[in-house]
Amino acid sequence: MKKISFLFLAGLLLANVSCKESEFTESYPDPSKIAATTVEKQFTGVLYASRDYVLPGYRFYFVTLRTSLNHYNQATGWINESGQYVPGSSGVEDVWYNYYNVLAQYRELQKVYASKPADQQNDRKIFMLAAAVFVYDYTQKMVDLFGPIPFSTAGLLSTNGGEYLTSAAKFDTAEGIYTFLLDDLKRIATELNGITLNSGYQKSFQTQDFLNKGDVTLWKRYCNSIRLRLLNRVSDVESFKSRSNTEIAEILGNATTYPIVETNAQNIQINVYDVNTDINSKGFQDGLESTDWFGNTAGKAIIDNMNVNKDPRLSLLFEPGASAAGKYIGIDPTATSSTQQALYSAGQVAIYNRYTLSRNQFFPGVLINAAQMNLIKAEYYLRAGNDASAKTAYETAIAQSVQFYNGILAVSNATGVTGSVKPTPATDASIAAYIAGTGVNWSSATTSADKLKLIATQKWLHYNLVQPYENWADIRRLDYPVLSFQADNANNQTLPPVRWTIPGNEITYNTANYEAVRSTDKLTTKVFWDVK
Repeated sequence: MKKISFLFLAGLLLANVSCKESEFTESYPDPSKIAATTVEKQFTGVLYASRDYVLPGYRFYFVTLRTSLNHYNQATGWINESGQYVPGSSGVEDVWYNYYNVLAQYRELQKVYASKPADQQNDRKIFMLAAAVFVYDYTQKMVDLFGPIPFSTAGLLSTNGGEYLTSAAKFDTAEGIYTFLLDDLKRIATELNGITLNSGYQKSFQTQDFLNKGDVTLWKRYCNSIRLRLLNRVSDVESFKSRSNTEIAEILGNATTYPIVETNAQNIQINVYDVNTDINSKGFQDGLESTDWFGNTAGKAIIDNMNVNKDPRLSLLFEPGASAAGKYIGIDPTATSSTQQALYSAGQVAIYNRYTLSRNQFFPGVLINAAQMNLIKAEYYLRAGNDASAKTAYETAIAQSVQFYNGILAVSNATGVTGSVKPTPATDASIAAYIAGTGVNWSSATTSADKLKLIATQKWLHYNLVQPYENWADIRRLDYPVLSFQADNANNQTLPPVRWTIPGNEITYNTANYEAVRSTDKLTTKVFWDVK
């Protein structure tokens, strides 16, 4: 399948997806295995197609993130080598293919829905609104990675009756996609407020929706939280500033009309209920822990920050090296590879906590969470000159972040963790002491710039390797924390890139449309919102 562009074959996905995906659980039958799909089943197909890139799995963490975003974010430590700042083609292709897999399922959903009479469409509208929210979330991530991508005309081969050549998809501008997402999410937010489900379709939605379990209010929160994230990301772009300020104020000022995720109980995530179904995080261990591949080793910057500030998340997220006598030590990215290797070989380097993360088969697929939303709110209030509200949102976010990882630890079924003791959940007292500490305390920062640095640092710590897309986007947008890297002078790409480039198969099979973006398809071309 990887030899042929998914943009051309997207409409055929229902026939071909079985060559890449295992079967659904009995609760969620795979549309590619049945003679005819339905709106309800196709909605589940949209969610299911993304599961390996929402739930932490082997290929996502080992093939894609290990050698790209987790390095560029310094969420992990590694041994320097030439070519390390060029994202691996296999990992980039995996993400690209998976997105267009999901988009193809969505286009098929649109096609099936459009074939229904008006009364049946009205009954099933919730499936369309929810699917759009989910797909738009993924679409923003893709734009933040690649810049311009095929979107508006992508995945329409089946809809176009199998017309191969006319189904080649144009590249939409990143700004244009953002504008569309903002417009349509606002429309969806309004429609969700006015929707009423009869008992039969409420039950059907609960059955088919393994993300929010048919909770319409959670879908409202998801929708408006994505809007908030989009609006905040473009807050420094001149052409979006007015819209950003106006619509963020509207969302935050009308919690009943535009609810967002406010508490960890409202987090948008794929929860694992039975590890013996396809919805599990069993692949996290191999994706993160592969020996001598540096998928779970700690970087110096994140460890030093947590050590100095007595971060209560330290023991929740990391374990000391086997020979480090209880000390948390990270790999210095500016050191020579021989120095880095010696530290690692001596068993001094901390690793990500196996109880909380890699051995935890119940680890959720994280999409939106409360700490993230409050950090965005803190940014907005700081820009608006409302210091008191910014401080409240900032401190609330820190507490929610620690409590989030406490909650992750609480559901862990980790086994076989040798040489380590299961961490103790952080206490309210330790959280309060951390917030009051010199390097974290809001009042210790005297300028808006310094306060923004506090917010940016907490985003980085909260996201770590759990939310890599958000981490990379905010580091590029805010230019903070300032992370030092060893220059790779043996390669044209001497430092981490600011975007990914379009995969080779897309260029080969969509050549004519690719020409429109060829000149800017470079690792050094910033995404439009990266203006600092």
